[in-house]
Amino acid sequence: MVSKNFSNRANELKKERRKTELLLNEMLPKLVAKALRSGKPVSAEFYHSVSIMFTDIANFQEISSLSKPMDLITLLNNVYNFIDAKIELHDVYKVETVGSVYMVAAGVPIRSDGHAKEVANLALDVKDATEDFVIPHLPERNLLLRIGAHCGSVVGGVVGNKCPRYCLFGDTVNTASRMQSSGSAAKIHVSGAFQEALASAGWYVLKYRGEIQVKGKGIMQTYWLESTSKTSKRKNVRMKVEQKTLLDDAW
Repeated sequence: MVSKNFSNRANELKKERRKTELLLNEMLPKLVAKALRSGKPVSAEFYHSVSIMFTDIANFQEISSLSKPMDLITLLNNVYNFIDAKIELHDVYKVETVGSVYMVAAGVPIRSDGHAKEVANLALDVKDATEDFVIPHLPERNLLLRIGAHCGSVVGGVVGNKCPRYCLFGDTVNTASRMQSSGSAAKIHVSGAFQEALASAGWYVLKYRGEIQVKGKGIMQTYWLESTSKTSKRKNVRMKVEQKTLLDDAW
């Protein structure tokens, strides 16, 4: 009897430990979580080149004025889950969410030369999928996301003991945030540095926005990330087919 109780207790402890590990892996990068579980110190590191993306609900104030608090909580939860599902398809890390703002990074803590492409693909994926997003209590309203991205150097490290978080620090984070806040609804606003990082890939379609005044940064040359060239070609083919159909009908 004592042996059976001991065995049951041991199994319960294993289950609880597993739950704790899963929760830690959700809160921190797996590499960092593994080090913390083994009792190893996690020192802050400098990353020469990473990509940061911020997403916000552009029409959040309008939606808030038409919503009850519980409706807003449901909406934010749905939006977070919606983006969470998308990041599973890309090599990126969810850094944090603050209010209606969602922050993602690539190239950290595992360094990667293709970090800009990962963020660009995620941004386009989220933007395109938003067209089908339904606001439960306001089905007649569209969800308008404003997305911004920038790449550069950061310092990454674990902050706190009671509820540790993996945080990124540096001007790159601030600039990425400014790209989002100075962008437009349903568009992806990126910096010149991000555009240059994508240039080598060759299959992204970007439109030069021009020189704009960015708060805290001065004058910056920025771009709109519109699509991949593959997507653009598909749209052009579809447009030509539609135009041909109209001409045939006219005859």
